[in-house]
Amino acid sequence: MSQVKALFLNASLKNSEEQSNTEALWREVEKIYDQEEIVHESVRLADYYIPYGIDKDLGDGDEWPHIFEKIKDADIVVLGTPLWLGEKSSIATKALERMYGSSSETNEKGQAVFYNKVAGVVITGNEDGAKNAAESILYRMSHIGFVIPPNVDAYWVGEAGPGPSYIEANGIQNDFTKTHIEMLAYNTMHLAKIFKEQPIPAVGNTQ
Repeated sequence: MSQVKALFLNASLKNSEEQSNTEALWREVEKIYDQEEIVHESVRLADYYIPYGIDKDLGDGDEWPHIFEKIKDADIVVLGTPLWLGEKSSIATKALERMYGSSSETNEKGQAVFYNKVAGVVITGNEDGAKNAAESILYRMSHIGFVIPPNVDAYWVGEAGPGPSYIEANGIQNDFTKTHIEMLAYNTMHLAKIFKEQPIPAVGNTQ
């Protein structure tokens, strides 16, 4: 069986020059992937020029096609977002829209290109909204062809209102968060390995 590859799309509003709490939570998932010899890569979406729109390539310097190639090469795609006003970030919304705009492309069986890929989500914030954001992201990824395993929404949400974020608050010590990190990592790996050997049949599932 070829090696399983995981891709983390970090939809923080910060570029890589700034520390990301969402990235810090993802690093805990990476530790488990490392133990299980899963290849992984993290992409900070704010580092790229990604115009708004529903298309695979909007031209004029659009860097989404580069990211889309990474998505096509991955077996596991995890979208990470901070919470702002109780909702996923605008960059997370943009990434989902661009994936939707790329969903007309098919694999060698004529299925949507996202078929046989497994999705998950990590979320950080210091206010309510984690379940709302997870619901929004995971439904949309399922709608375009990703498979959603159980319990793949790992999140940390501190006290409502202004306060310390995940890193400063040492959020990794939260038992609920630690449990969901493990479920996210192992459940995405498990299904990704199954699809390597037994992909979803094309019958009834072509575009």
